Amino acid sequence: MPERFAEEVDGAALPGALERLGDRLLQSGVRVGDDQLHSAQAAKWRIVEHAGTHLDAPIHFSESGATADKISAHTLVVPLAVVDVAAKAAQNPDYLLTREDLADWEKKHRRLPDNCCVAMQSGWAQHVGNPAKFTGKDGSGVFHFPGVSPQAAEWLMKERNVLGLAVDTLSLDHGPSKDFKVHYAWLPSGRWGLENVANLDKVPPSGAMLVVGLAKVKDATGGPARLIALV
Repeated sequence: MPERFAEEVDGAALPGALERLGDRLLQSGVRVGDDQLHSAQAAKWRIVEHAGTHLDAPIHFSESGATADKISAHTLVVPLAVVDVAAKAAQNPDYLLTREDLADWEKKHRRLPDNCCVAMQSGWAQHVGNPAKFTGKDGSGVFHFPGVSPQAAEWLMKERNVLGLAVDTLSLDHGPSKDFKVHYAWLPSGRWGLENVANLDKVPPSGAMLVVGLAKVKDATGGPARLIALV
């Protein structure tokens, strides 16, 4: 079996953004134990399901969809297809990954593998340390960052066998979206989504395997994820 190496594609630094929004993922630590011989460090967690690098379960946008704990383990270890649109997104912060982008990927790397995750690499992860740039929020309160077009998502659902959709931005839908068409189409179909993915620029366009580490929390609509690409 060929040797592989693991590339982290989650953002450990993202909880800092939560603090700027008034939320803290990790609360103050507490010392456990009543003497110096037997003691340990522990902390309380306050979990925000849909913040930082995280998974959207089908129920997130569907009352009858599967919760995070019901997602089968075998669907969380999948081939990874990375579609690079960074140059286009640099010219247009509201860029939408298109059907043509997917067609160009297939021309170079053959048909999308069955049961894969398609990831949009827009280059946006590099802005995570700059909340103003990462969110793109303007004076009217409208966000500006890239996402996936409803047409591309629809094509993936109808014409290809894809399990997951991932983006390196805050949302599957681009920033200005008000109707969240991709969320409302993709998640109710029984598929999952990943948002705020990092380091996609370090992963090859094809050939990697994605491992989605997700806590099995009963009735969760999603949750923080540790993502590892086996390259």
